[in-house]
Amino acid sequence: MEAPALFAQEATQWERRSLEAVWHPCTQMQRHLPAGDPNALPLLPVARAAGPWLYGFDGRAYYDAISSWWTTLFGHRHPPIIAAIKEQLDTLDHVLLAGCTHAAAVELAERLRALTGGQLGHAFFASDGASATEIALKMAAHYARNRGFPCKTGFVCFAGGYHGETIGALGVTDVPLFRQAYEPLLRPATILPCPDARLGPPALERAVCALRSHLQAHAEEVAAVIVEPMVQCAGGMIMHSPEFLRCVRRLCDEYGVLLIFDEIAVGCGRTGRLFAHEHAGVRPDLLCLSKGITGGTLPLAVVLTTDEVFEAFLDERIERGFLHSHSYTGNPLACRAACATLALLEEPGIPERLEALGAAFERALAPIAAQHGAAHLRRCGTLVAFDLPKAAEDFPRRAAVAALEHGLLLRPLGRTVYVMPPYETRPEEVDFACEAIARTLADVL
Repeated sequence: MEAPALFAQEATQWERRSLEAVWHPCTQMQRHLPAGDPNALPLLPVARAAGPWLYGFDGRAYYDAISSWWTTLFGHRHPPIIAAIKEQLDTLDHVLLAGCTHAAAVELAERLRALTGGQLGHAFFASDGASATEIALKMAAHYARNRGFPCKTGFVCFAGGYHGETIGALGVTDVPLFRQAYEPLLRPATILPCPDARLGPPALERAVCALRSHLQAHAEEVAAVIVEPMVQCAGGMIMHSPEFLRCVRRLCDEYGVLLIFDEIAVGCGRTGRLFAHEHAGVRPDLLCLSKGITGGTLPLAVVLTTDEVFEAFLDERIERGFLHSHSYTGNPLACRAACATLALLEEPGIPERLEALGAAFERALAPIAAQHGAAHLRRCGTLVAFDLPKAAEDFPRRAAVAALEHGLLLRPLGRTVYVMPPYETRPEEVDFACEAIARTLADVL
């Protein structure tokens, strides 16, 4: 058997074995079955990765236009990050963070404190984005309780927002597809209008007025407001102005409510700034980070808090402490990867490089979007998106399959096409990715 046929056989074998043993996330598994059916949605068996590219077992390359669910910041197996993990592995793989500490966790917490100007001086580590949301929500309600306000247990979020799929995080998520099956399990939050920039200034005014009215009436019941700064990603790459963040900060201060910024997807340079909230010149009371914090290498999440929040938990009584934990909290390998990632993000010229990358994708996608009658071409940092309001309901699935045929990993959000590229993408790779998007849309629209 010739080599290409052998490689194809190996890829098919891994796809079959995966479908027999693995329950894939965010997936209707019926669409992948049965293996080998030409009408089934194919899996992409990935053998290795380097830079912005994934490689199949047949050696075929696929440009990772979504940074593998928004995690891979610079590119796959980015050498400085991999080197830091290997060095850490030679000394300490893991130790519990309850009653112990280690250099990687301390140095990461110190670096994050410095990067937030000392205003968010305490880092609580977790394993993933939804865990970070759970921690922030629990921390906000427990903070209020410790300060003598046990009735402040409610939360405010915004239409189209997404904060994770664990039970607490789903309570402040407004994506019906994820919520509906679990609605009886959820503790509902107050969902207010979204300041969607596609709807113009009135949307911002409606959102701010709704928040002001709600806090005027219910501030004594609200522990925190949670916001995705600048971009609500999973909701369809919904962007808003920095002014919204400034207004929310003022209202939270006025009514004595904590402010949580969920930067799980938009932190670590995605919006062109290290932290998305820097566009508005404000700080939250709690900041959630994950996804790109390790450069896409290892699972890690961080919740950063102010001195005021931290100090509210200091007491001789153990029940007033924050007793939340994860087995792998502050894993040394992940923390060391995060330290290396932040060091890269602090290098001179990074903001200019990220701006140039986002602008290059925006320029290349503009004529493609126009050709297909797209609406609302928009960009925030390296994130570029446009809407196809006339696309069929099955557009996301068909586009994802067609994109693979053109050497591209793409996962549209409903009728929204977006790119969130690895930072080390070269100009010729921008051209390749956008040409592949053009061919994909020509195939499916």
